[in-house]
Amino acid sequence: MAAALRAPGVRFQWRIRAAAGGARGAAAGRQGYDLLVIGGGSGGLACAKEAAQLGKKVAVVDYVEPSPRGTRWGLGGTCVNVGCIPKKLMHQAALLGGMIRDAPHYGWEVPPLVPHDWRKMAEAVQNHVKSLNWGHRVQLQDRKVKYFNIKASFVNEHMVCGVTKDGKETLLSAEHIVIATGGRPRYPTHIEGALEYGITSDDIFWLKESPGKTLVVGASYVALECAGFLTGLGLDATVMVRSIPLRGFDQQMSSLVTEYMASHGTRFLRGCTPSRVGRLPDGQLQVTWEDLASGKKDVGTFDTVLWAIGRVPETRSLHLENAGVNTHPNSQKILVDAGEATSVPHIYAIGDVAEGRPELTPPAVMAGKLLARRLCGQSSDLMDYDNVPTTVFTPLEYGCVGLSEEEAVARHGEEHVEVYHAYYKPLEFTVAERDASQCYIKMVCLREPPQLVLGLHFLGPNAGEVTQGFALGIK
Repeated sequence: MAAALRAPGVRFQWRIRAAAGGARGAAAGRQGYDLLVIGGGSGGLACAKEAAQLGKKVAVVDYVEPSPRGTRWGLGGTCVNVGCIPKKLMHQAALLGGMIRDAPHYGWEVPPLVPHDWRKMAEAVQNHVKSLNWGHRVQLQDRKVKYFNIKASFVNEHMVCGVTKDGKETLLSAEHIVIATGGRPRYPTHIEGALEYGITSDDIFWLKESPGKTLVVGASYVALECAGFLTGLGLDATVMVRSIPLRGFDQQMSSLVTEYMASHGTRFLRGCTPSRVGRLPDGQLQVTWEDLASGKKDVGTFDTVLWAIGRVPETRSLHLENAGVNTHPNSQKILVDAGEATSVPHIYAIGDVAEGRPELTPPAVMAGKLLARRLCGQSSDLMDYDNVPTTVFTPLEYGCVGLSEEEAVARHGEEHVEVYHAYYKPLEFTVAERDASQCYIKMVCLREPPQLVLGLHFLGPNAGEVTQGFALGIK
């Protein structure tokens, strides 16, 4: 959905450096490229393929460090392997369960209790993901992009050292380098047993067996999406919320999302934080938590504890200091300008690893393609990160584009903001007599004519498809 802005006169020249340590492919055992992309996720692959198509000599290095639980996956990054794709498929599996319950109202003779087979679903989802891994490998080959399955770190501003899993080193040098390493889930290492007994979104989609009774710690969209599909698949799911759900999203919409989830079987422990996870003799996990308001401690048993408390950028092992690339002191993300350039002019960062960028696949893909075009002198268009739409795939989907009501009021003042809103009943809810009390749409506008739309928020079935259309209009 991101349109491009004009940046007059932005041109890049490919220069062959002969400076010490920066020569392309001069030394033995060193391979030289026009463009080296570190990270084989959505943004990195899009950038590499585009540059190669425009005639550049391109290499991609990608390496997945297994999760603490030992989960590993192939080429394609978070979205393909442990994010949007498997998440949306498991969400779809849960929605189908709801449709089966609706079916008798529409004349289908369906048995009242239809069991769900986690193993069968997981295998089908994992096979689809593996087919996408293979597809990415083939596309790189077709476009003559060299792929290295190695863990990369900077030697200097033009050279990277890659290490294979059996310790073999490869030196790669490039005129331009793009960092697109993304991020990984954060573990609360200060909590006893968190690392030993907990899992994250890096693991949930690759479990061979059902996670059973699950405690999801966190209230991010990842936490709510996972708890939502687990409940929809007939599992017992509890969400432990420290402060507010869906921080950064419109809070009225957030309340409706969690209301719907609670009314459909997801439990919520609000204002609580876990202090310890231990394993009982029967294999179950015992979690101790504290109620922040009363200070009272409580204990519960679960089969699985899923941490969904945020993500950390994959910058630590890159040795960015060897290249002089600056990171944000708090987030550790890489600081970039409007053209995705870091503090070193020929090194760029795109996607989740870059500071201030939306952690979403489509903007990373578009940013990667536009960067490749600028590097090849084909265009001067910059990525426009304004009004990028997004959807949260909770049981009742929430799609939005533009400002939340809170952001609009903070930016323009309450007296200058007008909100149009309505509850509605989707047609598919009528015959099945489904409760539609959380199906809601709201439009946040400037009060002065012509009442520019600042934000649109939609809660209901197929929110992604609905929001996509409106986003085009708002853009």
